[in-house]
Amino acid sequence: MSAVVTLKKGEGRTIKAGGAWIFDNEIDTVMGSFENGEIVVVHDFDGYPMGKGFINTNSKIRIRMLTRHVDQEIDRTFLQMRVKNAWEYRKTTVDTSSCRVIFGEADFLPGLVVDKYEDVLVVECLALGMEQFKETIVSLLKEELAKDGIKVRGVYERSDANERTKEGLPKVKGFIGEEFDTNVEIKENGVRYLVDVVNGQKTGFFLDQKYNRLAMQRICKGKKVLDCFTHMGTFALNAGIAGAADVTGLDISEYAVQQANENARRNGLEDTVHFRCANVLDELPKLAQSGEQYDVVILDPPAFTKSRQATKNAIKGYREINMKGLKLVKDGGYLATCSCSHFMTQELLAKTVKEAAKAAHKRLRQVEFRTQAPDHPILWANSANVPESYYLKFYIFQVVEER
Repeated sequence: MSAVVTLKKGEGRTIKAGGAWIFDNEIDTVMGSFENGEIVVVHDFDGYPMGKGFINTNSKIRIRMLTRHVDQEIDRTFLQMRVKNAWEYRKTTVDTSSCRVIFGEADFLPGLVVDKYEDVLVVECLALGMEQFKETIVSLLKEELAKDGIKVRGVYERSDANERTKEGLPKVKGFIGEEFDTNVEIKENGVRYLVDVVNGQKTGFFLDQKYNRLAMQRICKGKKVLDCFTHMGTFALNAGIAGAADVTGLDISEYAVQQANENARRNGLEDTVHFRCANVLDELPKLAQSGEQYDVVILDPPAFTKSRQATKNAIKGYREINMKGLKLVKDGGYLATCSCSHFMTQELLAKTVKEAAKAAHKRLRQVEFRTQAPDHPILWANSANVPESYYLKFYIFQVVEER
């Protein structure tokens, strides 16, 4: 018999709005015994059944919801339904050669991410309650892929993020099943990359910017381009493959720059796309001082904030990087800028870029606003998005001069 969690009166606003999390301060009572990670039934203050989720007293996110139906068994059949729905959605909406197959809360499997790189799966588990289901889900996913003729060569786990410690979990890296060659070549938007699933950031590659990179191809043809925080050279290589005249990529990581240079050679772009190791915040003023100007500047920084409390300092960081980037854009040129923090809302990012443009004495014309690729779906409920599923905001602007 599952333990029953009852919410305080007036609490549970997030869960009632369609969210997936119940926080520690929203709970009134827990009736029955449980161990952390176990499934519990959730009731509103008046006894109204709200569904089932797994509980963890180590985390401020006390319960992560799995279903809104209290009579639904959380068994292999349930997990198979979730996995099948996730894969069918990807087949409909994106190129599935490499894609995010399971995206945690947005696929109603909270705390679990599975990325597919050609014939390799990479798993990230960030919640204690999902640990018990992790390998079953991988097995079910392999079965679903096999139905479409896709044989999975290997599975690697990258559960090495700091979020694990908040759940009372150790960081884990390693093979699930047999060992295999963990360097995987993928092709995206016509660009080839070598993905190192063991040492690359997150699960090895940032799939969420796939169609934003594609959108930049038409803008970069024939242009002089600066790609900041280039990581594996993704935006830079999309510019190069589209026919950019000259591309420079900057990243503070020597390892990332080595990967980016290798990817340039892999695509035959080493003559036009070049990378170097540099601290972007320090390098941009030096470029401006030396008189450099670019047709296109791309800013794809890491998340400057991972908590609501740090948002104020993050705003300063985004304002500074956009101001410095804008000073390098020619009149008539383009700025692409983004934030990958869900605490930096679209409205907040827009306000920050506007302030940066004013400080840089630049006038902007918005070309388009974009978000993460559809394989990282944004879950909506009650006329608002569920914040834990919506994090990437991506603007393209033209710098215009009034004549």
